[in-house]
Amino acid sequence: MSILLALLAPVLGALVYGFERIVRARMQRRKGPPLLQPFYDMAKLLDKRLVMVHALHVSLGVVHFILLWVAVAMLFLGGHLLLILFVHLFALLALVMAGYSVRSPYSHVGANRELLALLAYEPVLILVATGFYLTTGSFYVEEILTQSPKLGPLWMCFLALLLVIPIKLKKSPFDALEAHQEIVGGVEIEYSGAFYEVLYMAKMVEYLFVYGLVWLFAGDSWLLGLVLVSLVFLLVNAVDNATARVRIDHLLRIVALGGLGLATLNLIGVSL
Repeated sequence: MSILLALLAPVLGALVYGFERIVRARMQRRKGPPLLQPFYDMAKLLDKRLVMVHALHVSLGVVHFILLWVAVAMLFLGGHLLLILFVHLFALLALVMAGYSVRSPYSHVGANRELLALLAYEPVLILVATGFYLTTGSFYVEEILTQSPKLGPLWMCFLALLLVIPIKLKKSPFDALEAHQEIVGGVEIEYSGAFYEVLYMAKMVEYLFVYGLVWLFAGDSWLLGLVLVSLVFLLVNAVDNATARVRIDHLLRIVALGGLGLATLNLIGVSL
């Protein structure tokens, strides 16, 4: 079952994204697109003429997608959590390098923001993983899930993760990384057609990665896992609909001070 979920990660992520667009539309009292709209978008992108800046730019986008898919597969198959985070980190670095590999100033600004945000939230993810180790004695996802729920002893780490999720999913108030009104999509601006579809599918896979981390706090309780993921899903989209974008320096300050502070205090408490 886990192998099948890992193989179908882009498809499952697209369904989650399609459902999210419906939920957001309902929150705004709109009908919204159909559930399968992401698949229609993919078909339309495949039909467009292939245009690329240079081969390295395209290759880095493909590497970004493949590494994200590998990270999600490792998560579903119960792999080592720190190794999963490192693979995920390399996927993001590939995207940053792609942004720097072209001459577009918008792409460079987007790459700068991606890198700054990464430096802010990646330590938070590592501290969350450390929290799982302190409460379960293992970094392996399979062993973490066999233990009792971690939401009790790691509730501050859970709050720290909530600050990271809007950045990962490019949601307000932390969507400065690809602010379309400011930098026209950031690192994605020079991708088009089938090459942009690679990044589009990477976004779908990112959804599974983020909500997979949320599920870890449920431990061996499927019911708690469904409740946590559902509540976080609704919360993220409600906040996205109700808030305006903050500046990139405010984003870094909130995540670096708030996220790191919460996670650090939680680990100190668990250790004592």
